[in-house]
Amino acid sequence: MDFSYISPSKRIALLTPPEGRVRMVLDTDTFNEVDDQFAVAHALLSPNEVEVEAIYAAPFHNNRSNGPEDGMEKSYDEILRLFERLNRSPEGLVFKGSRRYLHDADTPQQSAAAEDLIAKAKDAEKGLLYVVAIGAITNVASAILLEPSIIENIVVVWLGGNALYWHTAFEFNLKQDIHASRIMFDVGVPLVTIPCLPVASHLQTSIPEINIHVAGKSGIGDYLAKIVSGYCTTDPAGWSKVIWDIAATSWVINPDWVPTVLEHSPILTDQFSWSRDASRHNIRVATSVKRDDIFRDVFKKIATGG
Repeated sequence: MDFSYISPSKRIALLTPPEGRVRMVLDTDTFNEVDDQFAVAHALLSPNEVEVEAIYAAPFHNNRSNGPEDGMEKSYDEILRLFERLNRSPEGLVFKGSRRYLHDADTPQQSAAAEDLIAKAKDAEKGLLYVVAIGAITNVASAILLEPSIIENIVVVWLGGNALYWHTAFEFNLKQDIHASRIMFDVGVPLVTIPCLPVASHLQTSIPEINIHVAGKSGIGDYLAKIVSGYCTTDPAGWSKVIWDIAATSWVINPDWVPTVLEHSPILTDQFSWSRDASRHNIRVATSVKRDDIFRDVFKKIATGG
């Protein structure tokens, strides 16, 4: 599959790390874990760097949901709770996403999120739109299938899969909807991928750090501290929690914190492995994270926001 809407040179130009304030939408399976909540807060508390135009609830299915639709609905509700704790109105900003994963690589899932993404991407007069995705990529893939031309005015920043040299691509965000995941790598959309292993996995924090820098600092800080603590069921000494998803918001806020390189887009196999082909189009891939700089920014903004 190749829609070929943009030339290789234009794609590389669009993949140039951003400078200054950018337009952004956030696609998130917010109730799945605790890291999405940090990413939502990070984005909303960074008005000098990003204009958050919408937040989309993504489907997910694990022990915190009864299926993709239930996961999406719970994520939608969690987004509203975050707005409440940030003392902000969600009116016109929050949209429900797909109720199921893609059945194949050609049939999109209709949703309010996909429709809104298309509308915002087609508003080229407002500039390039960064689509930051931190869950299953169903909503974004569906929007592209519904209106392929939007890839001319978007850059997708997706936390999904593992490093291209890793022994497996198998990872929660990527494996949930393999058809949607393949679309991201196959259609030529300007794509920045942030591998979970072994890149975003370095974004670990601890209960003592959370207690010092997050708890008691703000309404949203108290909420985030509470849900992180709920994951610690053992002695907190030596225990840590990965807050993966802030890697994606951090690349948009300050690309220096998440160094990237251009690579040829891989082929995602049925065995959830990467196959390499140097004739394929370029994507941008994160190689590391500046853990301290990222958490310093997140903690500072949480302490002053809401």
